[in-house]
Amino acid sequence: MIRATKGRGAADNSSGRFESLGRECIDDGWGSLECEEDRLKTTLSVDRSRTVISFNKSPDLPFDRSINPYRGCEHGCIYCYARPSHAFLGLSPGLDFESRIFYKPDAAACLRSELARPGYVCAPIMLGANTDAYQPAERGLKVTREIVALLSECEHPVRIITKSSLVERDLDLLAPMAARGLCSVAVSITSFDAEITRRMEPRTTSAARRLQTVERLARAGIPVEVPVAPVIPVLTDAELESILERVREAGAIDAWYTLIRLPREVAELFKSWLNEHYPLKAEHVMHRIQDARGGKDYDSAFGSRMRGHGTYADLLERRFQLAHRRLGFPGSDDLDVTRFRPPVENESQLTLF
Repeated sequence: MIRATKGRGAADNSSGRFESLGRECIDDGWGSLECEEDRLKTTLSVDRSRTVISFNKSPDLPFDRSINPYRGCEHGCIYCYARPSHAFLGLSPGLDFESRIFYKPDAAACLRSELARPGYVCAPIMLGANTDAYQPAERGLKVTREIVALLSECEHPVRIITKSSLVERDLDLLAPMAARGLCSVAVSITSFDAEITRRMEPRTTSAARRLQTVERLARAGIPVEVPVAPVIPVLTDAELESILERVREAGAIDAWYTLIRLPREVAELFKSWLNEHYPLKAEHVMHRIQDARGGKDYDSAFGSRMRGHGTYADLLERRFQLAHRRLGFPGSDDLDVTRFRPPVENESQLTLF
């Protein structure tokens, strides 16, 4: 059996779907495999993308554009639906995804050019939709902070989703933006079981600390939403109501949930993780997931990929609706798009008026 790597979510570095050759870790009996795993370090590489805004037409998403300052995510959440994107780089969606991180040092400069284009039409930007914009590397690189500062400068609305308390660092930018109706923050919580989260999302901020972040953001006047995401049958689904209760008490104005998604390589990575950490529950977990996915590990159909369908999915939906209504979440308002002022593309160039 492949043994979990300390501090990492995935247990192996299997090749992506585009690779012609596969990789397999084999212990030669001299302990070399253990040494190799112990030496696994995070590496940072520059991503020289020429654009930073990604547009989508998905009917399942409440936004049509997003920015991801990083590719790969050191948080290492085993269930992360973004893992397959590393295959496009010729890297593994397993350990490579959480240890080989690409960052965009010119992100703010590229964004300035994109927002300054004459044909640009303002709409809220989602920051961190694919990989966390406040993952550990952000503490030193501050790529996300530069983006937020630019959005504040030109009064462009932004929604942020994160599992990190590092977002509190930018309260000096976010609070004034919120006062002008220009930002909201979603702090995702999966479980308050410390043992589960330590194994499942090893380098994220603890759920208890994230709850403090919800409270501190709310106290600063920032609209805070909490995705209970993902809900995992058998492992975390029993916590749905209690999570909603605790985040509402902390000041969250809205919440939603998604059922675990296992696209492409994520399915095998998740199964391997289950067999390593919860072997007695693994089969039960997968049966429940498949019950909600038409008998498959994953169903990508629009309209059901976020929530699933069938008896189990319907019950989960009903439980959420009853708790959401009982707790009186007021809901969030639309962000203001009328205040947007295109930035000067070249900061050294003075305006005429």
